[in-house]
Amino acid sequence: MTGPAERRAAEREAVELDPEDTKLVTLARGARGRAGAAEGAAVRDEDGRTYAAATVALPSLALTALQAAVAMAVASGAQELEAAVVVGPSPEIDAASRSVAADLGTGLLILAGPDGVARQRTPLTRDR
Repeated sequence: MTGPAERRAAEREAVELDPEDTKLVTLARGARGRAGAAEGAAVRDEDGRTYAAATVALPSLALTALQAAVAMAVASGAQELEAAVVVGPSPEIDAASRSVAADLGTGLLILAGPDGVARQRTPLTRDR
C-alpha cells in the first residue's frame, strides 16, 4: 500500500502527455496485463497506426516489449515511428529497446510505470 508521501513523490515525477501519447500508455498497459509480462509497449507509426506488444520470453525467442511492438509495426509496413511507450517497473528503458526505437527514427520515447504514470518523456533526434 502506498502512503501519502509516496503518492506525492510519484505526482512530482509524473510527466504530462498529450492525449495521443496517453492512448499509447493505455495500449501498452493492456498488452502487459493480458500477457502477464514484465513490460508492455506501444508504438505509433508515421500514419498514426498503433501497435502494442508485451515482453516475449520463450526458450527460442526473447524480445523486449518494444522490440516486439516495433517488429509488428515493421511487418505491417511502418518505416518510421512518431512515438514509443514502454510500461513496466524498470526505472529506465533498456539499451535493446532504445536501439530498436532509434532504428526507426522514433521521435519520442516515453517510460511509464505499471500504474500508467509517465515518468520520462524523451524527444529523440532523427538521423534520417
